[in-house]
Amino acid sequence: MDEFGLIAKYLKPLAAGAPGAFGLEDDAAAITVPPGNELILTKDAIVAGVHFLASDSLDLVAKKLIRVNVSDLAAKGARPIGYLLACCWPRATREADIELFAQGLAEDQALYGLSLLGGDTTVSDGPLVLSLTALGSVAVGKMVHRKGARMGDRVLVTGTLGDAGLGLRIARGETWGAGAADEAFLLRRYRLPEPRLAFGLAANELMRSAIDISDGLIADAGHIADASQAGLRLYAARLPLSSAAAGWIRLGGDIAFLATCGDDYEICFTAPAQSMAALEAQAARSGTRLTEIGEVVAGAGVQLIGPSGQELAVSRGGYSHF
Repeated sequence: MDEFGLIAKYLKPLAAGAPGAFGLEDDAAAITVPPGNELILTKDAIVAGVHFLASDSLDLVAKKLIRVNVSDLAAKGARPIGYLLACCWPRATREADIELFAQGLAEDQALYGLSLLGGDTTVSDGPLVLSLTALGSVAVGKMVHRKGARMGDRVLVTGTLGDAGLGLRIARGETWGAGAADEAFLLRRYRLPEPRLAFGLAANELMRSAIDISDGLIADAGHIADASQAGLRLYAARLPLSSAAAGWIRLGGDIAFLATCGDDYEICFTAPAQSMAALEAQAARSGTRLTEIGEVVAGAGVQLIGPSGQELAVSRGGYSHF
């Protein structure tokens, strides 16, 4: 089957119900946002061998591609609308692989309320490269920026930290005596992140600054600190851990690793102390675990404070492509 046959069979159905996509039969899409809203755009690419293993099932890869982008929208307080997709397939790709990939897209775009609006597909002699541009909307002027943290604000995170980093280690064959249930949980957290969309939408006007954690807590909290020209003091003992990650710590694991490994896709944000009760209520309504882990202070950068009050040495801030 040629390129256009594949698009018609596997991708065109993903555009159904999106009038601006024109059935993927034009060169561009047309988007209208609700009155009083503005368009929010974000883009993430994932590459085999970098963001997922070449052996990972392509339906899960498709879901991860959507979720890492929805996570960005969630941290901005934006509601998803649709997405543009670019796929660079290895020459050995089978039609069955593309069918499985499209199946994963269909399931998750229904889950998060998006439609395919257009894109491009090609082949190469390199690894599988997938790029998605997600479009969302938010009330004019209400997007949550990295910049905005103020002295005395609380620093909070959703969910738990470090699970995906441990899941990647398991996927690569490492073991430390974790039980089968813990290993399955950690692998799922690596392969299928859970963007905190419901919470991000509900807490939009309560967050002063926010970022989704893709490269590790310390690195991404550092972006908030830099943009806000402030310091963030975080406490290692407060970092929220799953039972699986806590078990790894008990076996000699390092909390600094959990604070610096990537792929968490949780929201790290700052908010004034007087918003705490409202934030906790929104977290409860959306079924989101929420933890206060520190505060905004004078200075610059991020400090990770240990149980005895000393600053912990962090050998690396987080994942970096370069």
